[in-house]
Amino acid sequence: MKSKTTTSYVISITLIATLGGLLFGYDTAVISGAEQSVQLYLIDSLGLGSWVHGLTVSSALIGCIIGGLISGLFSNNIGRKNSLIIAASLFFVSALGSAYPEFLFFNVGEPSVSLLIMFNLYRIIGGIGVGMASAISPTYIGEIAPQEVRGKLVSWYQFAIIFGQLVVYFVNWGIVNGQSSEWVNDIGWRYMFASETIPALLFFILLFYVPETPRYLASQNNEDKALSILEKINGSKDRAKLVLSDIRTSLNAKDTTGKLFSYGKTVIVVGILLSVFQQFVGINVALYYAPRIFESMGAGANASMLQTVVMGIVNVIFTVIAIQTVDKWGRKPLLIVGSIGMAIGMFGVSILAQNEIIGIWTLVFIIFYTASYMMSWGPICWVLLSEIFPNKIRGQAMAIAVAGQWAANFLISSTYPPMMEFSGSMTYGFYGLMSVLSIIFVWKMIPETKGKSLEQLEDIWKKDSTEEKVFNL
Repeated sequence: MKSKTTTSYVISITLIATLGGLLFGYDTAVISGAEQSVQLYLIDSLGLGSWVHGLTVSSALIGCIIGGLISGLFSNNIGRKNSLIIAASLFFVSALGSAYPEFLFFNVGEPSVSLLIMFNLYRIIGGIGVGMASAISPTYIGEIAPQEVRGKLVSWYQFAIIFGQLVVYFVNWGIVNGQSSEWVNDIGWRYMFASETIPALLFFILLFYVPETPRYLASQNNEDKALSILEKINGSKDRAKLVLSDIRTSLNAKDTTGKLFSYGKTVIVVGILLSVFQQFVGINVALYYAPRIFESMGAGANASMLQTVVMGIVNVIFTVIAIQTVDKWGRKPLLIVGSIGMAIGMFGVSILAQNEIIGIWTLVFIIFYTASYMMSWGPICWVLLSEIFPNKIRGQAMAIAVAGQWAANFLISSTYPPMMEFSGSMTYGFYGLMSVLSIIFVWKMIPETKGKSLEQLEDIWKKDSTEEKVFNL
C-alpha cells in the first residue's frame, strides 16, 4: 500500500508533466478563434486562396512534425525533464511572436507575404514545442507511473490537452464577447495568442521541481538516484529494488541491440498506425474549425464560440470516463467502442450534408463523434504509445510515431478546406470510413497492456524480433 505522501508525490509530478498536454491543447486550439481574423488580415487582403488558408491554419503542425522527430534526440541525450523545459521555452516565444508577428521587421496594419511567412514561422516554433511535448510528456508519465495506475495517469495527459482546449475556448469567447467584429479582427486575435504566455511560463517554472525519470537515470548509470525516485513513487524500498532490477535487466539484455528495429518491425508499425489512425478519423478538423462549422449551421460568431465551449465541456466529461475505466476495462475495448461511436457520428454528419440538412442534428452528431473519440482514441492512444515501446528504443520509437501522428494531422487539417469545397458529404464520409478501419486495426494488431509493467511488455516484442507478428488478443 502506498502512503498518502507517496500518492501525493506521484500525482503532483504527473500534473506538472501534463501541463505539456495543456499547452499542446491550448496552442493547437487557439487558432480556432483567431483563424478567421488571420484570414482577413494576412490572406484575403493579399488575394490568396483556400490552400494558403488551410496551410496557415495548419502551419504549427509543420513544427509539430519537426518537434516529434527531434524529441528522441533530445530526450535520449539531455533527459526527459530538460527536454520539456526547452519545449516550454518554445511555447512562450511562439505565443508572443504569433500575437505580434510585426515585431522588429514589419509595420502593424501593412499585411504582406513576408509578414504571413513570419506569422507562420512563429506558429512553427510553437509547433516544435508541441511536437516535443507530445512525445516526451506521456513518455515521462509512463516511466514515472506505477504499473497498476499507469493507464489512468497517462490518460490525464489527454485530459490536459482537452482542458487546454476548453480553457482557450473560454478565453477566446471572453475576448470576443461584447466586442465588435472590427475590434476582434484588429486586436482581439492578438490577445488570443498572447494569452498562451501564462501557462507556458507556469510550465517552465514548475518543471524545475520535478525529478528525472528513473528509467532514464538508469540508462545513464545513475542507479542510486533512480532507486531513490522509485522508492518515493512506489512507497517501498523493496518494491523499488525489484522495479530497478527489472529495468536493469531490460537495459542490459544481450539479445537486443537498442537499434530501432531490434525488437522487430511490428512494434514500430503498430506505433505509427496508432498515431495515423488517431488523426485520420478527423478529430482535429472538429477542433480547429469548430466555430466555422457551427457558423455554417446558422449560429452567429458569439453563438458559435459558445457552442464550441459546450463541445469542450462534453469532451472533458468523456475524457474523465476514459480515465476512470482504462485500468479496469483495458485499452482494446475502449478503442473499439470509441471507433464505433466515431463512425456513427461522422456518417451521420455525412448523410445530413448530402441532404443539405443543417441544424441541431448536425450538432448532435458532431458532439457524439467527439465524445466517442475522447473516451477512447484521445487518451488511449497516448497510453499505448507510452507503454508499447521497449526501454532501449523508447525515445527514438516514440519520436517516429509522434512525427507520423503530426504528419497525418497536418495532411488531414490542411486538406479540409479544399475537400469541403469539393464535397462536405464525402469529406465526413471519409472520416467515418477511417473510423471503421480503425476497428479492424485494433482488433487485429493491438496487444492488451493493462496491468503489465513496461518491462513485461517487452517480452511481447522479443518473441517477434525477427519477423512480423499480427496480434489476435
